[in-house]
Amino acid sequence: MQTTFSLSQLADPQTAESEKILRACVHCGFCTATCPTYVLLGDELDSPRGRIYLIKEMLEQGRPATQEVVKHIDRCLSCLSCMTTCPSGVNYMHLVDHARDHIEQTYKRPLSERLIRGLLARVLPNPTLFRLAAVGGWLGKPFAPVLGALGLKRLAAMLRLTPGRLPASAYLTGKLFPATGKRRGRVALLSGCIGPVLRPSTNEATIRLLNRHGIEVTIAAGDACCGSLVHHMGREEQALAQARSLIDAWTAEAERGALDAILVTVSGCGTTVKDYGFMFRNDPAYAAKAARVSALARDVTEYLAALPMQPGATPPGLTVAYHAACSLQHGQKVVHAPKDLLSNLGFVVKDVAEGHLCCGSAGTYNILQPDLANRLRDRKVANIERLKPDVIAAGNIGCMTQIASGTAIPVVHTVELLDWATGGPIPEQLARKGEGRAG
Repeated sequence: MQTTFSLSQLADPQTAESEKILRACVHCGFCTATCPTYVLLGDELDSPRGRIYLIKEMLEQGRPATQEVVKHIDRCLSCLSCMTTCPSGVNYMHLVDHARDHIEQTYKRPLSERLIRGLLARVLPNPTLFRLAAVGGWLGKPFAPVLGALGLKRLAAMLRLTPGRLPASAYLTGKLFPATGKRRGRVALLSGCIGPVLRPSTNEATIRLLNRHGIEVTIAAGDACCGSLVHHMGREEQALAQARSLIDAWTAEAERGALDAILVTVSGCGTTVKDYGFMFRNDPAYAAKAARVSALARDVTEYLAALPMQPGATPPGLTVAYHAACSLQHGQKVVHAPKDLLSNLGFVVKDVAEGHLCCGSAGTYNILQPDLANRLRDRKVANIERLKPDVIAAGNIGCMTQIASGTAIPVVHTVELLDWATGGPIPEQLARKGEGRAG
């Protein structure tokens, strides 16, 4: 793709990087076939190729974002399926991140949008505030259909996504969990912001599983949101501030004792943490520290795949529909490890048809774009239910919440099944359904 940026524009490192990405695109259109919004809408401007043209024109002309550009960029899920498909190696992720930052800087959204985006950016990354909001959502959940009928679709979506029952939150920041028996390794685990409120059992299962296999687990003091949620909303300064805080926490933890890895159980967060080195490449105070953190970052299944797993009281051979979270398969290229771990421990693992297509979660997408998100969820759930699985496994809390809102099949994190299969307790969602009695 030819570009016409001026020399003064290219003096900006972010613009220079985007120009390289644009030049890599050869207009082939392979990305359109795997783009969820293009598959649903059939609009070229709602495909990666179409969005690339819009971004190129906006950045080259150095003009504020228009309502038309914002509409189509907002519809992008950042699922990164296009990057898996692209034969030219176009880094669409970094390009659309730049576009969102530019939109945030130059476009004034309607008041209602500014309010809801500000609310999400303030509440979701803060576990205390999010816990209060989740309790409120649980109380208001019965009123979701009323709000939907009144046209308040985003508020209705918030209520529908609230779990039917809220678990007790587990705040583990600053704690150390020693290995059982001889210590074979030491890792830091990202506690995060959403997971401890919606599904604390994921981190608890991860800690049990790692400790059982001789791995000491530490959760750094100051562990908090990684910045992923607001990063994908274009709120770059807030995202970088949150990332710096986490980088400092992990750096201090590494100075107290060598870390073999930094483990993440939410694949959306993991994709962002692995990108810290790029995000801070031009920050002299954080470039080196961020690069070290990114080099240590691993999805939990990546790390577990290198451990000799020890089966415990093996659960029955349940059929598991494995949902490949976009951030894991496209963002991190972790495809086989989760399924291999489950298969090796006796589960019957089945791939979901159209597994490359997003479930519609995508951070805050299922709140900000509820109609498209619901269509994608229903399509995903229909493909899953055709498999008639006993349980659905996924590696991202957003996907788990989104899919669970559309099916009665239990949805658990992959690591919860691995913990159960190696001597841990049966996952609560399965216990409630009466599965795995032999376990």
